[in-house]
Amino acid sequence: MYCARQLIFSTLFAKPGTAQLVKLTCRYFSKCTTILCHTKSLPYTVKAEESLTVLNYDGIVYVSGAKCGSEKHPDSLRTSLQRLAKIDAAAETKVSVLEVELPAARLVYSPVGPLNADYDDVRSYEDAAEKGIKRALEAGVKEPLLLLPQAEKSVQLVTLLGALKALYVPLQLREDVPSKSSKVKNIGVVGSCDLHEVIKNAVAIESGRWTARDIGGGDPERMAAPRVEEYVRKLFEGNTQIRIETVSDESVLCQEYPLFAAVNRAASVIERHKGRIIYLTYDSGDTISQTLLLVGKGITYDTGGADIKAGGIMAGMSRDKCGAAAVAGFMQVAALLKPKSTKIVGALCLARNSVGENCYVADEVITSRSKVRLRVGNTDAEGRMVMADVLCRMREIAMNEVNPHLFTIATLTGHAVLTYGENYTVLVDNGPAREEQSAQKLQAVSESVGDMIEISTVRREDFEFIKDKAEVADVLQSNNEPSSRTPRGHQFPAAFLLRVSGLDKNGIGSAKPMKYTHVDIAGSSGSLPNEPTGCPVVGFSTYFLLPHVN
Repeated sequence: MYCARQLIFSTLFAKPGTAQLVKLTCRYFSKCTTILCHTKSLPYTVKAEESLTVLNYDGIVYVSGAKCGSEKHPDSLRTSLQRLAKIDAAAETKVSVLEVELPAARLVYSPVGPLNADYDDVRSYEDAAEKGIKRALEAGVKEPLLLLPQAEKSVQLVTLLGALKALYVPLQLREDVPSKSSKVKNIGVVGSCDLHEVIKNAVAIESGRWTARDIGGGDPERMAAPRVEEYVRKLFEGNTQIRIETVSDESVLCQEYPLFAAVNRAASVIERHKGRIIYLTYDSGDTISQTLLLVGKGITYDTGGADIKAGGIMAGMSRDKCGAAAVAGFMQVAALLKPKSTKIVGALCLARNSVGENCYVADEVITSRSKVRLRVGNTDAEGRMVMADVLCRMREIAMNEVNPHLFTIATLTGHAVLTYGENYTVLVDNGPAREEQSAQKLQAVSESVGDMIEISTVRREDFEFIKDKAEVADVLQSNNEPSSRTPRGHQFPAAFLLRVSGLDKNGIGSAKPMKYTHVDIAGSSGSLPNEPTGCPVVGFSTYFLLPHVN
């Protein structure tokens, strides 16, 4: 592993500088059809309920943006919360557990807290929901009833996703200790009259996020390339709208994906570590208006290769596959929501960057699929290597598709983390994507659901940087300094991917302009000992899929 905020605040504040609750267009506790949701990935049900008086729940989790002593709380909770406000000033900012005269008997009150319109965002609701569910679990709640805040539909979606986020159980724990495979049996939800849509979307997106977290968080053996393939095939088994194709034959990899094959070379002699390129295709079967082509970096373990990671920094490198994991998660959301007018081709570039007598080394000159000659500068810059030829293949596919937009998604550089900090995904558009303000539009929608994005730009200096100074090659794969100590350390890899894939020939002035966005999730994907986040599944699903769902 080497303006948008205005949209968010329109859901949080009625006018600038004041934290007012947004009025609902329908009665908050209006009756809704009961919904029961279950997927292969979620070991519990999510059920819509009509009121807080429903039976079979042993705790209410209430996420609220109103002050604890406010008159805006539901009648059945108002007196208890007003009493709490009188005896505990911390109740405005901390999670509280108290007894209530309702069938659930106890209330876990999780306040959003005071919000500042200048810098706060919708993640405050996500955080409050996650904290509330975790506190409920600590209190012994097995079947929580979640009361959503009185707010816009997007805020209710974020709140529910925050609650579901707290219920994730790592794959290997589920497999090894079945008694711990689920933290709850069911979770009920009380909210507005759009509850059916909110739950449907939240469950599909969360299922995709579980998929991404399972693959991204699995250890180097459990999620070695062949076992990722097993997981993906089982996940989409019986789904006729997802087509799976795997490239694993070494002769094919060497011929058609030579850069991938170089990284895979050391691991290829170990059967259980042999690399895979997995193509997943979703086609809605109707008139297509958007084609998404996503390439995910899936380094199942990154030793650094011959330029080995030393000094203890190798720990945690099982997370270098979170780009491929996110692609699989996004495909799972598409499989469940079945968006119209959409075609998606996702590629999981799965390889182990091993070190050994058969490993690739610096100074090797390799000709890519696009016939660009490159010189290897550092074997720890393997992520761009495994993706470049696959991106080239996606470019070939895109030539015959409607409105194509290509992406690379990768835990690529420490420089992205150094530049923007943890929790932020970085987008780098090429010319055609920048001309359409693709990154800005995706940023606005993603941040409205708490999937945070920063935007960078690829420039002429980045293309100059990757030019090889030796006559033998066209491109230098990498310099020998860590990306975090290299100026423009997360931008020049985007230039590399453009140049080596051949996408530099599809710029604004070309005969066939193509939108391309590089997505660096090194800061947002989650590092050990924390669980993977599944970024950017939530934002991508909300922007690209939800508008096309009936």
